[in-house]
Amino acid sequence: MSSTAVDKNTDLKVSKLAENIIGSEIIKLAAEVNEKIKKGEKVYNLTIGDFNPKVFPIPSDLKKAIIQEYENDQTNYPAADGMVELRTAVSKLLKERGGLDYKTDEIVIAGGARPVIYAIFRALVDAGDTVVFPVPSWNNNHYTYLNNAKQVLIETTPENKFMPTAADIKPHIGVANVIALCSPLNPTGTTFRKKDLEEICDMILAENVKRNAENKKPVYLMYDQIYWALTHGNTQHFDPVSLRPEMKNYTVFVDGISKSLAATGVRVGWSMGPKKIIEKMKSILTHVGAWAPKAEQLATATYLNDLTSYDTFLDDIKSKINDRLVGFYKGFQSLKSEGFKVDAIAPEAAIYLTVQFSLHGQKTAEGNVLNTTQDVTKYILDEAKVALVPFYAFGASSDSSWYRLSVGTCKLEDVDGVVNNLREALKKLK
Repeated sequence: MSSTAVDKNTDLKVSKLAENIIGSEIIKLAAEVNEKIKKGEKVYNLTIGDFNPKVFPIPSDLKKAIIQEYENDQTNYPAADGMVELRTAVSKLLKERGGLDYKTDEIVIAGGARPVIYAIFRALVDAGDTVVFPVPSWNNNHYTYLNNAKQVLIETTPENKFMPTAADIKPHIGVANVIALCSPLNPTGTTFRKKDLEEICDMILAENVKRNAENKKPVYLMYDQIYWALTHGNTQHFDPVSLRPEMKNYTVFVDGISKSLAATGVRVGWSMGPKKIIEKMKSILTHVGAWAPKAEQLATATYLNDLTSYDTFLDDIKSKINDRLVGFYKGFQSLKSEGFKVDAIAPEAAIYLTVQFSLHGQKTAEGNVLNTTQDVTKYILDEAKVALVPFYAFGASSDSSWYRLSVGTCKLEDVDGVVNNLREALKKLK
């Protein structure tokens, strides 16, 4: 191909949406990490919100069931809203383990949580509508952009474990069309306190009383609870519909097996909500074709029908995740007690630990000043060989000193290695 042809290709016109879409900050960081690994450097990569299947494999019974369904030639299209066997199993799971009562026609299956979130946005958000969400949080800004909607970002604080409150949201409730919340929260691994979520629900219900009287579209709540089964210690998961049954009319959930069963690549997610909204989401997903494969759906149904095995698997994976999270938390507290400018929030759920490096303004051994969060992130990667995701990648301010540490690809023996590497790198700063 000639250089002229190449140049012409770079000038090709695309849609405004495609032209202006924002790339992932996490992917940018991952590229730098992978380049170091290619060069033979040993890097502790704690950036990925995923599982190493050699460390955290999916349940063996689920794997066998998937293989069996392919051997049964279950390779044609699934039902548009998901196989009824799986929707029935999900309904049972939600009732018996989550205390939520959703019938099969109030549940839609999709290829993981991402198409579920996309369908929720498309079903509820018109161009020009306003989506309110806290930061740090995962990808709400991108889904808002894809719908040509307006975004209202609420910057949360470590004092409240980076979870939003009703007081944070209240100034924006009058213009909100959708409020997007997540608990347990990606990237922090923290959760709503009961009182805080109750107050948010009460505010939404009060707003909708006014809107119903004026025949206006209600404000809806998208509630992402994809990590709800992975709570640790005494942490309890709360959801809006259990706390306030009236919220069932206004809440659309994001859920699935991606995190609870370490099955991110199996691509089985679901949403439950008001029947009309679920039906519209089904229609949207039909045109997108974002179905979970039929074999995986039937296998997941088989697996979820045995909740005893499900509970056993959860007990095991939660114990392994918690060992890593607690190990890192204690390590950071030890570094803090030694006088280093780091901190961490006690782990509550999911596969994440919230950690802090207050290193802005410090100098390296070479005399370079760590002026920005990017400088700090690069120093930790270069000197400690530890890769973490700064909260600005999740919408927080660019000077935030907080980071997400993910343990999904981490071996337990790596914990001491990470902490020791950090200690040596921090010692070099002035």
